[in-house]
Amino acid sequence: MQKKILFSFLLTFLFVFSSPIVLADSSETNTIVHQIESKKLDSRAKILVAYLSTFNSPLQDNAQDFIDAADTYNLDWKMVASIAGVESTFGKQIPGGYNAWGWGVYGTQAIYFSSWRDGIFTVSKGLRENYLNKGLTDPYSINRIYAASPTWGAHISFFMADLEKFAVKFTGNNEREVTPVDTNTKIAADSGQLTSK
Repeated sequence: MQKKILFSFLLTFLFVFSSPIVLADSSETNTIVHQIESKKLDSRAKILVAYLSTFNSPLQDNAQDFIDAADTYNLDWKMVASIAGVESTFGKQIPGGYNAWGWGVYGTQAIYFSSWRDGIFTVSKGLRENYLNKGLTDPYSINRIYAASPTWGAHISFFMADLEKFAVKFTGNNEREVTPVDTNTKIAADSGQLTSK
């Protein structure tokens, strides 16, 4: 009981102070140390949170992870989120295991990640090493290897452009009032066609 109270007390400080907090849990056989760090959202992450929320995406809480991974692997910050839009309606239709990108999905086989963050960083690293570093730098060229659908690249490009337009509106409205995207826009998985109601 005391550990739960102490843990709750320390988490409260997480939101008050921006410096790292170290939590330790001692047991008879080992000591586990967790570091929790609070940081401000990048301006691109604020845009991505707002954009993903228009789709009611479970990925919206990981917007900063998309930005951090894009910066780490020198990717367009809109690409990995756009792939999630096409492959899983932004994480809402997944095979399991936090895989919103169709990464390693072949028939009934799929790669599962331990968290959204793990998936974001794994896919970002894979895109850098297996595609961009080999000269496949845009959705259309990546399409040849990444996806069987010949329209995949066009769909990724659509979401990247839509997110760019959203970013301009978001910034133009000083981050206060954002005109949401058409949430009826979707990718019809069965037909592979972009549709809008």
